[in-house]
Amino acid sequence: MTDPIAILGGTFDPVHIGHLRVAMEASEALDAPVRLMPAHVPPHRPAPVASAAQRVAMLRVALAGQDHLQLDTRELDRSEPSYTVDTLRQMRKEFGAEQSLILLLGADAFAGLPTWHEWRALFDLAHIAVMTRPGHDARLPVELATEIAPRRARAASDLRTTPCGKVLDLPVTPLEISASAVRALLAAGRDPRWLVPDALLADPAMLDTYRRRADRSPSGK
Repeated sequence: MTDPIAILGGTFDPVHIGHLRVAMEASEALDAPVRLMPAHVPPHRPAPVASAAQRVAMLRVALAGQDHLQLDTRELDRSEPSYTVDTLRQMRKEFGAEQSLILLLGADAFAGLPTWHEWRALFDLAHIAVMTRPGHDARLPVELATEIAPRRARAASDLRTTPCGKVLDLPVTPLEISASAVRALLAAGRDPRWLVPDALLADPAMLDTYRRRADRSPSGK
């Protein structure tokens, strides 16, 4: 079996250090490349502020100079909502039935999995690695806890022996950074230094994307 492929989805609006750090730690822990996959039309949240092209440009800049993290734009090629189950089905067709695929989810997102489109089908398409923080104990709905009880993996190596179906807790460094907080700083004319990659700070177009959005709001804030 070939090396696993891990997937980290999100709007990346904008991409920040928190995204990149947990993705890098996951890549090292799983000994696998991680594909950062920007969503086109996220089903559970408002549309991104930055356009698809702008978010791709920011990710390309942020990922330059390393080979652990890769950009995958397949969800941006679809006009319909970015349902994860559809993305995994597409990847399964592309990489074959034996390829180990690993979906990376934060603990809070994982706890909300029963609200996702065809959520049980996800286990037939990929493993799930739940990125956990020390001291964080997300309560799982009964139906989710029941579903994953027989699927628990004890080590990252377990995800290499089968193509899908297991659930692994994956400790990561907690960086309490959110894209909404970065957008708020930019909208207020403040400096998001050390929250986003330095290369993004050097790109005036990226900063202007969010500042112009603030200028168009009725309050001007």
